Amino acid sequence: MVTAQGISTKLPNEMRHRKNIMSFHYKEGYLYCEKLRVKDIQEQVPYSPFYLYSLAQLETNYTAYQKALAGIDSIIGYAIKANNNLALLKRLSALGSGAVLVSGNELQMSLAAGFDLRRTILNGNGKTLEELRLAVEHGVLINIDSEFDLAHIQETAKSLDQPANVLIRINPDVDPQVHPYVSTGMKNSKFGIRNERLNWFLNEIRKDQLLNLVGVHCHLGSTIKKVRIFRDATEIMLAFIRGIQAEGFSPRYLNIGGGLGIDYERTGEEIPTPSDLIDSIRDLLPKEITLIIEPGRSLVGNTSVFVNRVTGVKTNGNKHFIVTDGSMSELIRPSLYDAYQHIQFIEPIEGAVETYDIVGPVCESADFLGKARALPTPHEGAGLVVYDAGAYCHAMSSNYNLKMRPPEYLVDGDTFTCIRRVETLDDYLRLFDV
Repeated sequence: MVTAQGISTKLPNEMRHRKNIMSFHYKEGYLYCEKLRVKDIQEQVPYSPFYLYSLAQLETNYTAYQKALAGIDSIIGYAIKANNNLALLKRLSALGSGAVLVSGNELQMSLAAGFDLRRTILNGNGKTLEELRLAVEHGVLINIDSEFDLAHIQETAKSLDQPANVLIRINPDVDPQVHPYVSTGMKNSKFGIRNERLNWFLNEIRKDQLLNLVGVHCHLGSTIKKVRIFRDATEIMLAFIRGIQAEGFSPRYLNIGGGLGIDYERTGEEIPTPSDLIDSIRDLLPKEITLIIEPGRSLVGNTSVFVNRVTGVKTNGNKHFIVTDGSMSELIRPSLYDAYQHIQFIEPIEGAVETYDIVGPVCESADFLGKARALPTPHEGAGLVVYDAGAYCHAMSSNYNLKMRPPEYLVDGDTFTCIRRVETLDDYLRLFDV
């Protein structure tokens, strides 16, 4: 059964047996998502471009972290900023995930998705009083990021006359060897306290009866491909914990953040698995410590493809272009980070192979989905996908050039469901009070 009707965010209550279900794979020249041919879905969906997700892949990714953490008291805190689709959040909540938040609206979404807020963490270097009020009211773990952030947390707890459970965000100053825009744990980062001021923070917390120091936090960055980086950071963070214990505190949580990369290049590169990550630090962890990890990209990145139609092919004499209906407005990672995401057609294409830039219709030279890709020359209307589009793709989409944010569909075996309808111009016009 294949249906795109009856938009719904309701998902199965129990995980079904998925051992033999492949997420994205080719058969007879056509791309399939689980048991469905993506071309058939494209012909039924009334809007292009769109995002297409595999539920089997999402569950497989989460299970990999569960297995890796066996025997360790831990919290898997899904980073909602990676992808905030409510249907996906509900599925992760049902699987037992916690949540990592960077805004008050993400906190509200985690409530709607059914997350246990005692297993959620509020990060951020500029948390507002309103956001902190929500967090304290719901018992969320809150990271202290600076002197003013501590003052705001203290003000909030006092106004509510309610305790706040806090962690201190420390920068281990370990180079994650990633794009500077997604490096977050170096000494010069905008995140975290000045480590040399740690004792000042401990003294301030000690004097405030409404603050409970429950742990420490770090986050190295994103797209990390070497687990030694996590081990180095864990050793440094445990040294800080020992120093904090010497000051009379009993921190329970060690939050080492997220950051595992995925195989965007599709070259067969050996990318560390969740087990590789956890096994690299397992022997370091004291029994009394609860480990928190914050995977986002590695949980949802490979669960989705961004499905486009070819508008046409052109050349300027020196370069060849495939023009698609998808653009930087719907998927900005290549333009923003010069990031590589694999691109392929969803159907057999017989044209001559050329080296193409794949570009969209937005009025910017930065509007590209991929550059210098050797692809067969497609016919107008051919289906084309950008792989590994589940993380930081739809979540970062915009209305630039008045492009409407695209719909999202979820495949579950042999069915697909709309889990987010397309934004319309009428939706956009309702925002204006004129």
